[in-house]
Amino acid sequence: MNKTYRQYIGIVVAVLLYYIIHEGAHLVVALSQGVFKQINLIGLGVQIDVWADRMSDWQMGIFCLAGPVATLLAGWLMVAFVRQICHCKSSVVRACGWYTSLTLLMLDPIYLSIFYRWVGGGDMNGIALLWPTGVVSAAAIVVGIINLLLIWKILYPTYTKSFAK
Repeated sequence: MNKTYRQYIGIVVAVLLYYIIHEGAHLVVALSQGVFKQINLIGLGVQIDVWADRMSDWQMGIFCLAGPVATLLAGWLMVAFVRQICHCKSSVVRACGWYTSLTLLMLDPIYLSIFYRWVGGGDMNGIALLWPTGVVSAAAIVVGIINLLLIWKILYPTYTKSFAK
């Protein structure tokens, strides 16, 4: 398959998996707390809406933390299984693995460390009910640096070698 098509498929799959994992974690927590209201489609995005007035600060914090934690854990699983993914014969599956790994490892750390300030806060608004935003941002920066090192030292060389075959 053409490299460009493979890349586009990989990016689309990565975005879809990110939404499924991130928003799915929010959904599981909302359902377990009995506060699920509806699923909102916002442009190309998805948002789990809850009955916030029925939630304690602690419940809201856990709800908002669930998405970033789920994507982080899924990203680390992608790192743990990178060799198995790269042994797959399908270059499309490997491209999906590469772009999904990057997305899961980097999107939430970048958002929670920098971008939440300009897009209304999102998950940071709830996480800030548990810890100060400065602490959360600093932790997100540390996690982002660790994830960049994982990408640089493990993912990039492994995927590069698999695509060179």
